[in-house]
Amino acid sequence: MSPEYWQSQFEAWLAQHAPEDDKAHDIAHFRRVWHTARQLIKEHPADPLVVLTACYFHDIVNLPKNHPQRAQASAMAAQETLRILRDAFPAFPSTLHEAVAHAVQAHSFSAGVTPLTPEARIVQDADRLESLGAIGLARVFYVSGALGRALFDGDDPLAECRELDDLTFALDHFQKKLLLLPDTMQTEPGRQLARHNANFLVHYMAKLCAELKGDFCTPDADVLARFMR
Repeated sequence: MSPEYWQSQFEAWLAQHAPEDDKAHDIAHFRRVWHTARQLIKEHPADPLVVLTACYFHDIVNLPKNHPQRAQASAMAAQETLRILRDAFPAFPSTLHEAVAHAVQAHSFSAGVTPLTPEARIVQDADRLESLGAIGLARVFYVSGALGRALFDGDDPLAECRELDDLTFALDHFQKKLLLLPDTMQTEPGRQLARHNANFLVHYMAKLCAELKGDFCTPDADVLARFMR
């Protein structure tokens, strides 16, 4: 059975069973991660069925970012994925279960699990690319809004005179995590895409800081010089 067959099966199952209250981790997110992963597979050969399955189920258990067990969410998702494959998809090759579970568990930034297979490296990169660029910009403010966090500290938006606090300010998450992601990428194409899309976020930061100073036309050159790579 082809990956396209399994994709349709997974989407049909998720449409009936996936939680609908988190639009940052919905079927559209899974579909985008798989689309990105397919591009990475072109330069880093891997089993497409393992990658596809992990892309569609990596967030099947997704705890809020402020949840005390957040770091264990991907391990929980790996176990839940195995249960779903056994119960809902008995025709899925059982020989791939372990590889899928590892790719699901290793995708998480907070879990800190090293990806040991080509499939896990690709899934991790594809998922992290969702946190960068225009999509990442939209998602970070969506999630922060859902958690009731302020957009930014109007007096010190880049935390130059205070500690970074992304539990309070959404913009702090850029420096706390997002701009660090390019250095964590596992594939060379992933690194290139991540750096390009991280620089998009830097341009946003520079535009925001300029507007806070009353300049609505020119990005803040100091911010660009400080963060562009």
